[in-house]
Amino acid sequence: MRRIITVFALLALASGAGAQTIPKEELLFLTSAWKGERFPDGRPRVSDELVERARRIGIEEAWQILNNEGYRNQYEGGWKMVHDDVPVVGRAVTARYMPSRPDVERLVKERGQAQGRKGNTNAWPIEVLQKGDVYVAEAFGKIAQGTLIGDNLGTSIFRKTGTGVIFDGSARDLSGLAKIPGFNAFVRDFHPSFIEDLFLMGLNTPIRIGRAIVMPGDLVISEREGVLFIPAHMAEYVVGMAEFIAVRDRFSKDMLNSGRYNAGQIDNEWTPEIRTAFLDWIRKHPEEPQITAEQLDRYLSKRTW
Repeated sequence: MRRIITVFALLALASGAGAQTIPKEELLFLTSAWKGERFPDGRPRVSDELVERARRIGIEEAWQILNNEGYRNQYEGGWKMVHDDVPVVGRAVTARYMPSRPDVERLVKERGQAQGRKGNTNAWPIEVLQKGDVYVAEAFGKIAQGTLIGDNLGTSIFRKTGTGVIFDGSARDLSGLAKIPGFNAFVRDFHPSFIEDLFLMGLNTPIRIGRAIVMPGDLVISEREGVLFIPAHMAEYVVGMAEFIAVRDRFSKDMLNSGRYNAGQIDNEWTPEIRTAFLDWIRKHPEEPQITAEQLDRYLSKRTW
């Protein structure tokens, strides 16, 4: 058993991830549906362009698209926020926290210190954050003494990512966090206590946020009602499909207002004539997402509206 544990630790270190608690090879295996670029630790790297597009889609449409594809455990609601109107969007960096157990916590901290990590373990995930990342933490809903950040760590997080956090736990210093322009935190609650009897047990590993499963690199989108974790390999399709639904609605209203087509024609299966009209309309509106004929065929075949 000792040899197995040693080999496991060496694999984790060899991946270049430092505190990552699963080997890079395991992360590659668990996210093998992703075929795009990756970070050095193996985390899928959804493009900056796609993250920016994701800021403009609706969470209801994205949820429906995922649900239709069989991804039914990607949403979680029931949050408190620093700001009601500041979405948190980006690529997930995941962290799992556990109740303190002296022997295990001592080992984790000794190994982290040997790797050059500073401070309490709740600061370690911040070290790996990059621009466009979202710090997503599983902390079993702990509120009192479950405060993973205050305004100092919040400032550090926002400086590195430009986004915010999603915590199945709590945060402190609400008034201070509210003074960080552009930052937001989705948490179970806010509490004045300091973190206690809680330590980091996993970094960039699969986690559970309420009823949702979250993988490192998932595309995170949020609105006031909740948070959706889109698997990285589904991100391009979900964002594109959600964009099409929104564009389709604008096209439909334009056609109905002009009298070119009636509601029965627009709301049922599109004829070749309406498809052509849509593609012509798209070309005349360069401010809209530009959808190809092939993409249109794919989106219409799904019919999620």
